[in-house]
Amino acid sequence: DGAQRPKVLVARPAGREQVIAILRWAAANGVAVTPMGGATGVCGALAPRVGELVLDMGGFDRILDLDETNLVCRCESGVNGLVLEKHLNERGLTLGHFPSSLPGTTVGGLLATRSSGQESSHYGNVEDMVEGLAVVLPDGTFAAPRPGPRSAVGPALHQLWLGSEGAFGVILGAALRVHRLPELVVGRGYAFSDLVAGLETMRAVMQSGIRPLVMRLYDPEDTGFNGYDVPAGGCVLVVATAGLTEVAKAEANAVKRFAGGAADLGEAPWIRWKDHRFSLSAERLKALLDPPGAYVDTIELAAPWTVLPSLHARVKSAIAIGGLALCHFSHAYQQGCCAYFSFGGSADSEAEARAAYGRAWEGAMTAALELGATISHHHGTGQARARWVADEMGGWMRVWRAVKEGIDPKGTLNPRALGGTP
Repeated sequence: DGAQRPKVLVARPAGREQVIAILRWAAANGVAVTPMGGATGVCGALAPRVGELVLDMGGFDRILDLDETNLVCRCESGVNGLVLEKHLNERGLTLGHFPSSLPGTTVGGLLATRSSGQESSHYGNVEDMVEGLAVVLPDGTFAAPRPGPRSAVGPALHQLWLGSEGAFGVILGAALRVHRLPELVVGRGYAFSDLVAGLETMRAVMQSGIRPLVMRLYDPEDTGFNGYDVPAGGCVLVVATAGLTEVAKAEANAVKRFAGGAADLGEAPWIRWKDHRFSLSAERLKALLDPPGAYVDTIELAAPWTVLPSLHARVKSAIAIGGLALCHFSHAYQQGCCAYFSFGGSADSEAEARAAYGRAWEGAMTAALELGATISHHHGTGQARARWVADEMGGWMRVWRAVKEGIDPKGTLNPRALGGTP
């Protein structure tokens, strides 16, 4: 009839049988399928091409069951992250997963990108919250969550789906571990004279056995960008402890002791951060840039404590070519933490802006690989990091490809996941 045909097909299944039917049809007709959650990823994991199909999982939006005795919530993959959190909060519970993009996320998207949240040092990352998954394999086979809080009957195979970016099948739902809300949260800010002193405090806190609810250290440029009034070159640490009242207070006192000679800024920095925790840094950065020829992005890496100062210096140098380069440290572990960089700039032409943007990414990825840092802590790989995935994974890339070929021999599910088909 002369009507223009759609470039990308979109299907919104309403139940398991429809997902199975779609996948079987796609395999039989050689159509690539990429599941879609909230579409808030920043690395291009969702990158369909002409003639391919996007599986919109928004119809799977039911919270199925909440076991308040065993602290397990069962929900479908299209459930919005903030809706789920509010549902739990009303019952005195929390998932404890707070990416800054939470209002736009889905459970399936958080799982598929191996997400981490602002309170990960206390509650863990998304992989720590998953007791089991319900998935449909590319051939239509259904796999339900296995029983119990843990099993030694083989490896935890559902973990393969966490970070797979849709390459192994479609996540229908999950059994998630939830937590009781803390009785008390104690939050404060501390000003350090230099970055190394702040990082040493973070390391001491984590290695003492304390699991802070939030702990974020801003480098001098990010401290200034966030409007903290401290002497030039100073860094602000925002930290909160949580739990039973006596525990939260005791841990807060211990954190203050570890902070040593840092200036105690009181609770104002914590309150300020909490009030703006879902204000995306990229959105705030855009206000500083003129739209023509402008670019802005974030890169989150992770490294051991001994590597972080060098990583910070090298990446800041690489991304500063546009003039704007910020970094904060968060998602801490006993062994190290995440370094979250924000950068931006502008040029006279689109080509020049793209070239500068590409050089920033190239420099950051090269520095991470050479220093032994991971090229992504929680944003995933997508297309932004595709060319460096094999460099980090090394021999494990063969394992990834073997699993992919075994589960999805026809390459139906997201063929470009983790550095796949370019």
